[in-house]
Amino acid sequence: VEIGKDVQILRPEMVNLYECKIGDGSKVGPFVEIQKGASIGKNCTISSHSFICEGVDVGDNCFIAHGVMFINDKFDSASISDWGLKKTRIGNDVRIGSNATILPVNIGEGAVIGAGSVVTKDVPARATAYGNPAKIK
Repeated sequence: VEIGKDVQILRPEMVNLYECKIGDGSKVGPFVEIQKGASIGKNCTISSHSFICEGVDVGDNCFIAHGVMFINDKFDSASISDWGLKKTRIGNDVRIGSNATILPVNIGEGAVIGAGSVVTKDVPARATAYGNPAKIK
């Protein structure tokens, strides 16, 4: 695990970190899991009960609210043996509301994702998206 300067891991005994990167000044709440190969930028907040899987890159100054789940598979392959890691890119200054589910997509800089949304498609910079499936408003 690569941890930058002034990173706060609240209740570290309740956080699972596996070969990931966390940038300077970020905060990680309890009951968070960040998997191998995932990266968190500088000055981010990852709130409690969130899951950031392999293949997710979060930019700088992002806010990930409570219970956000990232997914690295769309279950669109013919079989488990055809599975391949799919990546998610989150731009800088993105805010993601509580209990959102983020499939492998790109979310542009400054975008806002509403609480409870299921993001199945890319979201452009500075857009607001919400709903199930999330739509740009």
